[in-house]
Amino acid sequence: MSIEQQISAGIMAAMKAKDTVRLAALRNVKKYIIEAKTASAGISELPDADALKIIGKLCKQGLDSAEIYKQQNRPDLYEEEMGQVNVLKEFLPRQMSAEELTAAVREIIASVGATSMKDMGKVMGAAAKQLAGKADGKDISAKVKELLA
Repeated sequence: MSIEQQISAGIMAAMKAKDTVRLAALRNVKKYIIEAKTASAGISELPDADALKIIGKLCKQGLDSAEIYKQQNRPDLYEEEMGQVNVLKEFLPRQMSAEELTAAVREIIASVGATSMKDMGKVMGAAAKQLAGKADGKDISAKVKELLA
């Protein structure tokens, strides 16, 4: 079952269970998926890779919003936003641990043949493709800098 179909089924289940937080999160994802499909004429179903990009973007936006709510001392809005983020995380692939990220970046550095910070662009290009969805771009960049320095 594709991610788009899973989201549609999740919306139905959330409506039956009267789970408003889950329903709001899934409807938001569905809205962006429909927008992406209409932007590319002739697509009947969005590829899972594109759906994961949308979910990842919404998850990141939700975390940023939740942090702002926390700083503004709005625990009610913070809890709701984090609830939606947790729903979105169910669809994302498992994130790499720090050790796994270090090992993967070391492997990429060796395969590219990088030796100094001058090669960071080559390493980041390969790492961004290989680790897409498995680690945050900021974490990848920090690890590359650390290992090349």
